[in-house]
Amino acid sequence: MTMPEQMNVLITGCSSGIGYSLARDFRQRRHRVFASARRPESLTELKAENFDIVALDVTDPASIQHAVDEVLAAAGRIDMLINNAGFGLFGPTIELPLPEIRRQFETNVVGALALIQAVVPHMVKHGFGRIVNVTSVSAVLTTPFAGAYCASKAAMQSFSEALRMELAPLGVDVVAVQPGAIQSRFGDNAASLTGQFGGPGSLYHPIAEFLIKRAQTSQENATPTDEFSRTLVDLLTQPVPPRLIRLGEGSTRFPLLKRLMPEGMLDRMLMKRFGLELLRAKLKEKAK
Repeated sequence: MTMPEQMNVLITGCSSGIGYSLARDFRQRRHRVFASARRPESLTELKAENFDIVALDVTDPASIQHAVDEVLAAAGRIDMLINNAGFGLFGPTIELPLPEIRRQFETNVVGALALIQAVVPHMVKHGFGRIVNVTSVSAVLTTPFAGAYCASKAAMQSFSEALRMELAPLGVDVVAVQPGAIQSRFGDNAASLTGQFGGPGSLYHPIAEFLIKRAQTSQENATPTDEFSRTLVDLLTQPVPPRLIRLGEGSTRFPLLKRLMPEGMLDRMLMKRFGLELLRAKLKEKAK
């Protein structure tokens, strides 16, 4: 089956940022959009514009099944699933609480896979489907104080590549999207979570301000969300979409740095940027 002219698109994480903007852009192209969020009350603007609103907590299997059943009952099929829901956990890796690391992976990785497993059989039945996984440029370039977040996005990138090959014979496309810096509340939300780290008992207390800096880095010279989503929708609605899409500030530059810069030099550059060279100097001074 060829790509339907008007698709039914299920998008996760639509309360703000990329998800919200994608919902509006797909709707403008006359596709039917099912905008979802863990808290549907956060979608009041979209609801006021008569979007189909779905309550969906990607960490809850019952919520996933209920949401998929709801969309199928309303539209008969799901042509495209966009896994966008997620959050960023930032802080020194050795000081991150393990329950928070588990929550990071449950949300950014396991939840997305659970939704894919729930949706793909219906796509195969109808002969067409497109899975879009929003990973990150952080899947390629790992930075200090973002180990959990970068690892979750790298895991989702690997799963996307495996799924792309496994689902191709079944008529389902898989696209991985690696945004760079995109304007959103992501940095503020991440910074609020990061605030619990770097206190007086932390090994990184002397450079606590750099923990917040890392959380907010995603908003430096960020690409406007509407510009990002317009281009992304253009690419996702092509008959044959790209396997990998990189859009936004830094989305091509940072992977290039990772590929071309010697590892030791890259480590030193990132350590300096995020205060680790300063920490080393402070510890040496203290030891004298």
